[in-house]
Amino acid sequence: QPHRRRNSKRDRRELNNMDLTRVTEALLFSAQKPLSTKEIIDALRNAGAEDEFSPNEFANVRQAEVAGAIEQLKVEYIQHEHGFQLVEKADGWQLASDPKYARWVRGLFPAPKPARLSSPAIETLAIIAYRQPITRADVEAVRGVTIDSVLQTLMERGLVKIAGRAEIPGRPLLYETTEFFLDHFGLRNLDELPNVEELRNRHLPVSPRPTAAATEDRGTTTASPAPASE
Repeated sequence: QPHRRRNSKRDRRELNNMDLTRVTEALLFSAQKPLSTKEIIDALRNAGAEDEFSPNEFANVRQAEVAGAIEQLKVEYIQHEHGFQLVEKADGWQLASDPKYARWVRGLFPAPKPARLSSPAIETLAIIAYRQPITRADVEAVRGVTIDSVLQTLMERGLVKIAGRAEIPGRPLLYETTEFFLDHFGLRNLDELPNVEELRNRHLPVSPRPTAAATEDRGTTTASPAPASE
């Protein structure tokens, strides 16, 4: 009899673990965006909070349990060769189609081919990504040309944003990459950039510091256009 009770407890525990995995899967499937572990935990704990007659099996779910459910889903999808996979992004976990089926999936979403970033824009974006936060003057010191129009393009596309002002004379604007930048390039964080530490530690050329008035003028988006090569 004690042996049967132990088996019964183990069966219930395994069932609860399986339920947690399936509920986590349902949350990920229903979400229109990546879900962080915290968002999954909040959804699990708050389910049925307004209905006192429906007990919530996951009211006290722990982070380790959710992490285990996510790992189990990842293994399941790989072992059973599903057409989708569980992908970790900068802001959480998301179900996505397997890249090897991309040419068929693309047929469901006909759209104009997106414009590609120009070489100057990619170079400027790389400098900002590796050395952020960074001033416009420091980027221009590396590139050797003005970057007004290129910087405006990167901001309009949501890849770069203003990160405040530098604590130097004139207090020029600082720029950094966005969460969309990470998502667009399939990065979870900036440490996944190649050779990030090496490039971060490389000294920038010294650039002339503008006066306070000039700095404020250049902080707007209507600065003089870049050369034709931009």
